[in-house]
Amino acid sequence: MKRVLNLWQWSRSPSGRWWCGFVLSCLLAVSLGTIRQSPTLAQDPGGPSFPRLSPRRENLCPPSALSRVRSHTVAPGETLEAIADEYDLFPTTLMGMNPQVRNGMVRPGMQLRIPPYDGIEVNVSPDDLWSDLAQEYNVRADVLFEANNCNPPTDVAFIPGANWYPHRDTPDATPTEDDPSASSVLAEYPLPTVVEPLLSYGWVLPPGASSAVFHSGWDLPATAGTQVRASEDGIVAFAGVQQPYGNLVVINHSRGRQTRYAHLARLDVEQGEFVDAGQTLGTVGNTGTPDVAETHLHFEVRNNSELGWVAQNPDTYL
Repeated sequence: MKRVLNLWQWSRSPSGRWWCGFVLSCLLAVSLGTIRQSPTLAQDPGGPSFPRLSPRRENLCPPSALSRVRSHTVAPGETLEAIADEYDLFPTTLMGMNPQVRNGMVRPGMQLRIPPYDGIEVNVSPDDLWSDLAQEYNVRADVLFEANNCNPPTDVAFIPGANWYPHRDTPDATPTEDDPSASSVLAEYPLPTVVEPLLSYGWVLPPGASSAVFHSGWDLPATAGTQVRASEDGIVAFAGVQQPYGNLVVINHSRGRQTRYAHLARLDVEQGEFVDAGQTLGTVGNTGTPDVAETHLHFEVRNNSELGWVAQNPDTYL
């Protein structure tokens, strides 16, 4: 919803509607659009023959993202989400840049590194090319090139628009044929009883709408106050308000899977908290901007990919 957690993402908005390419286009328009490119900058920066720019040409490039990282001292009463909102970032961006807060908690006096926009810092080899990194993170090579001061990769690079997300590492993370986790089916239904969706996944015509929209999940009818349950074990990547979802919980699971629970009336979990399948996350409500007036849970299943967190049809998993 806000700006999807897709590359997402990631699209930083788990909205229920398809926003393909929104984040990257905004990033280009806002962060890089004011830079006049010379013919040298327009060529493929990932080619093996691409030279280091002369000082005169380097002046045409924006400062690198990492050179613009600021420091923030956590004040009493501040939360990771509030700090992220202050700088218009995702909380997970701060978690990626600051390993000491990857549990979602901050303490007064902590020093946080604040990047100029969402993205991740990665270690690279001098042998890497921007074209290699562009393919790995599904970001245009020229965007990487300009975000890193128009020079070849050295030791560290900033990948704009990419999402850091926490992993829950376990010794037996690889499922086997005898392991129930090998199945794609989620362990729990997100509501106490199975219901027929008001709006299904895919192209739909919401009530009162004049044109079809792509709906990235299921709208499951339920009485206000009904418990909403985690569909699988995982870690809460986000718990808070994100429009148009209203109160939203995002859980990252093993095997690159994510579930989202929107329009909640109440949140019973916090970011960084580990949850078990079937654990109560909150209650059904009508916060945000639902696509239908009837009280319901908006539920999404997403898989991590080179494109970020891509919405899947929940019917495959429930």
